[in-house]
Amino acid sequence: MPDPRGGEQAVTFVRPNVGASPDPLELEAFLRERLAGHKVPRRWVMVDELPLTLSGKVQKFRLREQFEAGAFEG
Repeated sequence: MPDPRGGEQAVTFVRPNVGASPDPLELEAFLRERLAGHKVPRRWVMVDELPLTLSGKVQKFRLREQFEAGAFEG
């Protein structure tokens, strides 16, 4: 997503396991222990499904398009 300070900011899309409800604050704390501060995502979006190619790769461009169109509230 656009960021006035750095050009772009990462948005992380999470597809939780069935029955799980991860806490974005816990996910962020986990990553803060393992990544440099500027690499830790500030925005977390929980999704039911990720758009995939026929070979099973995530279609990141589709996530970006959907996010920019306002399809996600996260």
